[in-house]
Amino acid sequence: MTRLNVLDSSFLIAENRETPMHTGGVSLYSYPKGVDKRKFLNGLKEILLAGTDLRPMFNQRLSNNLLSKANLTFSWEQDQDFDIEYHIRHSALPRPGRYRELFALISRLHSTLLDRNRPLWEMHLIEGLAGNQFATYLKTHHCMLDGVAAMHLTDSMLSASNRGRVNQSPLSLEAWEHYKKKNLATRKAVSASSSDIKSLADKLTEQIGSGKNLAQAVMKYANVWLGGNPALNAPWHAVPRSIISSEVTGSRRFVAQSWPYQRIRAAGRALGGTLNDAVLAMCAGGLRRYLLQSGALPNKPLKAMVPISLRVEGDLESSNAVGFIVANLATHLEDPGERFTTIRESMLAGKELYSGLSAGEAELFTQIAMSPMVISKLLSLEKALPAFNLVISNVPGPKKKMYWNGARLDGIYPASIVVHGQSLNITLVSYGDQLDFGIIACRRSLPSIQRLLDCLEDTLSEMEEFAGLV
Repeated sequence: MTRLNVLDSSFLIAENRETPMHTGGVSLYSYPKGVDKRKFLNGLKEILLAGTDLRPMFNQRLSNNLLSKANLTFSWEQDQDFDIEYHIRHSALPRPGRYRELFALISRLHSTLLDRNRPLWEMHLIEGLAGNQFATYLKTHHCMLDGVAAMHLTDSMLSASNRGRVNQSPLSLEAWEHYKKKNLATRKAVSASSSDIKSLADKLTEQIGSGKNLAQAVMKYANVWLGGNPALNAPWHAVPRSIISSEVTGSRRFVAQSWPYQRIRAAGRALGGTLNDAVLAMCAGGLRRYLLQSGALPNKPLKAMVPISLRVEGDLESSNAVGFIVANLATHLEDPGERFTTIRESMLAGKELYSGLSAGEAELFTQIAMSPMVISKLLSLEKALPAFNLVISNVPGPKKKMYWNGARLDGIYPASIVVHGQSLNITLVSYGDQLDFGIIACRRSLPSIQRLLDCLEDTLSEMEEFAGLV
């Protein structure tokens, strides 16, 4: 058996019917020209079902021991009754097969818990889309994969050529080993891995020599509460209540849209910041508009948790290797220039917090900073004392157009997690010349979340106008 580390286990501890802890990804494809669509999809399904010796965790389930049932420790064990046909599923949309019907299906699929008696994943092939398209929806528990690891899995089934063919299941161990040898260094990850992860107590002992750096980072967070460094933001500090900070149900609403990469990047550069600054400003302005339309804009600025990757180059084995920055979204400011400057300064302060830490120290600091969130969850305090208002995440994807056995990949749209106190999540993937936004929300708390897409477009236009680009 392989024991899960502290960060991976936290997603299992935090899970219940209202707050599933799985993530998902919707990939849109265009059929190759002239193919029989039914035969083509059946061929893809046969490839997916052909995997017998699967990569770790995809044919493993959580150990059903007393410690696991008590949510104390978790371990992976081989599923002796593994049935791949349970996990690979084929669905069809009702006519007319618009994105509206696709989003409704994804909303329903993303609302249901994964069965802990089985390996914690599902993959759906979805036909019936208009416009010569089909889709896939991959759903994995966050204790298995973070966003970067999920992108590696997606990338392993793709080719840069429309003539490329992958006849191995991307879930198979053989395909996974081939992908690692082809794309990344074979050196063993020096970061935490699912096979050799040590407990937090061991790490504290191991890191004792670099405890000074860690203590300084913790003190910087503590100093925020004392009024120092106004640009740095910390969890729970000055987090306003809003309709986003509400209690959630298990029902979800998913919407998605793409924007040109260069358009957003140009706006960020013109305003003196980065692409990520521009994305955050676009989200901030969109949220401000959405909340104003709802008559629910708080007087204080919304705070967003922005994940940052701590994954060491060449590390394909870690389930989760992620830290976070708390960004001030400046939603109380009407002026788009002032809002952008505030966001940029808060991100610079957050990056500076991690700049003096090694990869191991940064990982340990993240576990320390996140541990109160787990305690808050166990004590049911997350609704009254939210650590932040929402999560905004940017995951790097393929840099050029890709194909799955000749089918062109048109977009990759993430569907992430919402919890009590944070009923909205915005995650985007960079793919080729576009940025693909996936938005997931609690259906009861934010029933008209599709309006946010228009608000995002209006905000980007406002940024371009302010920067003199139009």
